[in-house]
Amino acid sequence: MQYDVKPTVIGMLTPSSNTVLEPYTAAMAWPLFPAVSVHFSRFRVTKIALDAASNSQFSLEPILQAADLLADARPDVIAWNGTSASWLGFDSDERLCAAIAERTGVRATSAILSLNHLLKAMGVRRLGLVTPYTGDVQQKIIANYAALGIETVAERHSGRSDNFSFAEVVEAEIAGMCREVAASAPDAIAIVCTNMRGPLIAPQLERELGIPVLDSVAFTLWGCLDATSADMQPLRELGRMFGHRTLAAPVVA
Repeated sequence: MQYDVKPTVIGMLTPSSNTVLEPYTAAMAWPLFPAVSVHFSRFRVTKIALDAASNSQFSLEPILQAADLLADARPDVIAWNGTSASWLGFDSDERLCAAIAERTGVRATSAILSLNHLLKAMGVRRLGLVTPYTGDVQQKIIANYAALGIETVAERHSGRSDNFSFAEVVEAEIAGMCREVAASAPDAIAIVCTNMRGPLIAPQLERELGIPVLDSVAFTLWGCLDATSADMQPLRELGRMFGHRTLAAPVVA
């Protein structure tokens, strides 16, 4: 296929032990190729917990070094495709994106900034939360969203801390957790973790449950497409979010 228009190039920063987001992003983005291409760079993340060693994985310099490598591909946007800000605090991603933009000269966004922008656009005030995390991490996430005025009306979590193991939570278990939180009638369900196999089951769950099911891998891709004004129409079957175009993209420039 020949394509004479300059493609949109998306760069994504990936936790080193993540085995989900790259193949699932590639699968979802395939209908956009060659108009859109997605490229990845990794930095070390192996454990999710509320301790100094785990939090240190998200220090700026290793992430910025990975962003430097992505910048060589001249992307239109760089996204941190991880959900650490959901428990570390949303301002951590704001600082990270500002640092990436300053270092590389490329606009930057993240999974959680994209999710928060979607929640605002969709008017979500009652949230169902599904994650693979431990209970203490889950409570941090719930508290951070409460500070935004978003009540978590139901939650389910798998009690895991090893990042690699998040990918071992099977789709049937994820779907079951979503069905359980849907019983509390949230405005939307968020599957928060980019190493969880939610992207391809979210659309069918939306149809079954009648509410938006916002998966982390999907909403990170959405945020990048929104930021670059790329055409999302070919992805409408992948979830309601791909029908949302915002006026203020969740990007720090």
